[in-house]
Amino acid sequence: MTSSAEERATPLPHLGLGGLAVRAGETRPRVTLLPDPAPRAVWCPIISVDDHLIEPLDIFGGRLARRFAAAAPHVVELDDGREVWVFEDRVYSGTGLSAVVGRPPSEWNIGDPARFDEMRRGCWDVDHRIADMDINGVWASLCFPSSMAGFSGRIFEQANDKELGLACIRAYNDWYLESWVGRYPERLIPLQIAWLADPDVAAADIERNASRGFRALSFPERPDLVGHPSIQDERWEPILRACEETDTVVCLHAGSSTWLPISRSDAPLGAITTMFPVNSLVTTADWIWAGIPARYPRLRIMLAEGGIGWVPMLRDRLEYIATHSGQSLMGASSWTDDISPSEALLRNFWFCSLDDPSTMEVRDRIGVDHIMLEVDYPHSDSTWPDTQQHLERRLAHLPMADVHKMAFENAAALFRHPLPPPHFADDRRSSS
Repeated sequence: MTSSAEERATPLPHLGLGGLAVRAGETRPRVTLLPDPAPRAVWCPIISVDDHLIEPLDIFGGRLARRFAAAAPHVVELDDGREVWVFEDRVYSGTGLSAVVGRPPSEWNIGDPARFDEMRRGCWDVDHRIADMDINGVWASLCFPSSMAGFSGRIFEQANDKELGLACIRAYNDWYLESWVGRYPERLIPLQIAWLADPDVAAADIERNASRGFRALSFPERPDLVGHPSIQDERWEPILRACEETDTVVCLHAGSSTWLPISRSDAPLGAITTMFPVNSLVTTADWIWAGIPARYPRLRIMLAEGGIGWVPMLRDRLEYIATHSGQSLMGASSWTDDISPSEALLRNFWFCSLDDPSTMEVRDRIGVDHIMLEVDYPHSDSTWPDTQQHLERRLAHLPMADVHKMAFENAAALFRHPLPPPHFADDRRSSS
């Protein structure tokens, strides 16, 4: 389940934060942190390519110039004890279902801003995150931003003070590399956000960050929905070129543009979460027909939290229209005769699976080399701490060569990350 803090920003009341307090007669929801689960037996090591972090309280400590320090995003405690992020004149209270691992499902609440001491510490403390990965048999993890930054740094980009916003993005990346990944470089994959307000500035930072070890960029699926031109616009060429030239993977997370395929205004939460894969379907078709794979043949694009069930359908559709309306469509786009849209789908895109049992049977239509697995820690959709049992139940009937590709080999190759060592399972048990 994706959290979209951008959609839950509240104007900061002029007379304090009382407007966000619990109304008279209401009480704070009960919060129970369950005991640590025992380490699970490792059926197959995993590199999870879609997890999340909750930014810690001290993320900007000492990382901003003195003139920006007082204006940095910070946490404020409300009258009722809840904690929310404040940045400039807005409040961001998007925790909800984004930090519920280790708590009873009966206590989950989508709209409730939580306290840090009400979350399992692995949500925001990297040492505890590694311990939780060990419990779950996860060798390495790619972690997307959460409530305070937005998936692609959009909250910082929308700052009233643009110099402050850019400084926050760079400070965020510094923290991510030095404090989140830096302590465990073999266990965590560096993911950056970029200053999308100026693609030339963003491209220069991407090149610099690549030299520092960053492997990926979190980019909005549909930039046209978050105040920018569409992905078709030449404005994005510096960023796409920089990613291709530095082997930086462009990561498109479902919901990163605040759009969800909601069928009606009063759609229940179950309907919304059921339709999550539609985000990735629409996004991939949009990027393909924008001609991006044709212009950047070595660009690698990952679709996070979108599942894989839609990929064979999209491939079928692309192949069908190529023999019908395809000639006129391709003539009106940026495509050449070197590669077809269907071939680009299988060459330039990688796909992430949380639970797609039916599609696994037709994985060859996608390409086993382009499927990866995700855990989605600490969101409500997460399979933690029983990912090993879940995967064995879903994948045990498949050839182990295919399982290994999807579980860790493809991710290691895509992000140029170390493979899990043969002794990972034994080391994990001995350190627990």
